[in-house]
Amino acid sequence: MAMASLARRRAAEAVLLRRPHAAAWASACRGYAASGEESDVVVIGGGPGGYVAAIKAAQLGLKTTCIEKRGALGGTCLNVGCIPSKALLHSSHMYHEAKSSFAHHGVKFSNLEVDLPAMMAQKDKAVSGLTKGIEGLFKKNKVEYVKGFGKLVSPSEVSVDLVDGGSTIVKGKNIIVATGSDVKSLPGVTIDEKKIVSSTGALALTEIPKKLVVIGAGYIGLEMGSVWNRLGSEVTVVEFAPDIVPSMDGEIRKQFQRMLEKQKFKFMLKTKVVGVDTSGSGVKLTVEPAAGGEQTVIEADVVLVSAGRVPYTAGIGLDAIGVETDKGGRILVDNRFMTNVKGVYAIGDAIPGPMLAHKAEEDGVACVEFIAGKEGHVDYDTVPGVVYTHPEVASVGKTEEQVKASGVAYQVGKFPLLANSRAKAIDDAEGMVKVISEKETDRILGVHIMSPGAGEIIHEAVLALQYGASSEDIARTCHAHPTVSEALKEACMNTYDKAIHM
Repeated sequence: MAMASLARRRAAEAVLLRRPHAAAWASACRGYAASGEESDVVVIGGGPGGYVAAIKAAQLGLKTTCIEKRGALGGTCLNVGCIPSKALLHSSHMYHEAKSSFAHHGVKFSNLEVDLPAMMAQKDKAVSGLTKGIEGLFKKNKVEYVKGFGKLVSPSEVSVDLVDGGSTIVKGKNIIVATGSDVKSLPGVTIDEKKIVSSTGALALTEIPKKLVVIGAGYIGLEMGSVWNRLGSEVTVVEFAPDIVPSMDGEIRKQFQRMLEKQKFKFMLKTKVVGVDTSGSGVKLTVEPAAGGEQTVIEADVVLVSAGRVPYTAGIGLDAIGVETDKGGRILVDNRFMTNVKGVYAIGDAIPGPMLAHKAEEDGVACVEFIAGKEGHVDYDTVPGVVYTHPEVASVGKTEEQVKASGVAYQVGKFPLLANSRAKAIDDAEGMVKVISEKETDRILGVHIMSPGAGEIIHEAVLALQYGASSEDIARTCHAHPTVSEALKEACMNTYDKAIHM
């Protein structure tokens, strides 16, 4: 099937290049611009979307420049998001396992303690190594790297305030806006990164808070809450909506919440924050029911504001050149990632769609393929999502609620981890796999997994959806034994027949 996909891509490129205007455009783009004068592609932003776009553009033979305001490549994800949070999630999980589970496996400690500075140093080491790795890739692929804040001054020029002082103008035939996103603020809640922190501040606390309140029950809030919960914090999650992670399949969500409550998370759903007092040594939050009602005061040492993210598109010159955005500040693009201004493109968190690093990477590759006269493609229906708690929760495709609302007749197969031999062997059997397929054709519509390593297992399902596979296709594929991934095979069997081990 991979060969078929490659053949389709090459055929599409051949068709595209037979069009006179496209062939001329591709020819113009493939040649290097005059050295030191104008790049073929200028990327504003060095995050997952931006740096991947820059490298891919260079690989396609385009003279490429990448501008990054942080002075360190990788964007929010690598520097203060995905990577450092996963480092702390892993370290805190190791401590929690040593404290609560190792004795059951015959491993005992006489003295166990958290060395928070060492934990933070390990996190920083991981980040530093990866940022330097991207710089190495830039050098390898001959991408020019400009450290500074870039602002559009024309459809072909970017003014850059350099990190080391001074300014310069970078010219490009094509400009890609890959500026990412920023923390969404809450009215009346001022983030100082000390008592009231964003996810960035939550990654750099110097002490383990006795009481942590998380505002927002999305992916980020639950992951960061998990870190500090494992290290000993009493965690309370305040959420305006009636459910945690609203985008999650309802059945999985309920089991997920029960699992978190078992880990001593406290949830205050359908609740809004109406007041904040930081005058004392800690923080006092005044909350009330979302629909109004009696107010309650919650005390905390630290409050994490995790109410979502907004596109970072203000103040970068979009208005000056007439680039259109929606009410939320997201840049409007066509199916080739071009804005309404010719030669100006946008990708990643700056445009509509899920704010995920891997989605931004796919955007970046497809965008520069279009610029180079090739045929790019991103299938947004098969972008996976993962919550990196323990167990992890991963999904791809539609939830049961979405399938039901569409009116399509469907069937559901489930398999509990309690019946999976590997999960039982490692004493980590909390969770399940759920597969939804179309009743008439058995084509898989959605897969939802709560298990150890769910973020790795989900890619089998991603590939299945990408190629229109049926649940029987997976069920009849030999899976190594014993593995947790066998639970996916058995859930697929349960959609059209019966699983063996339940």
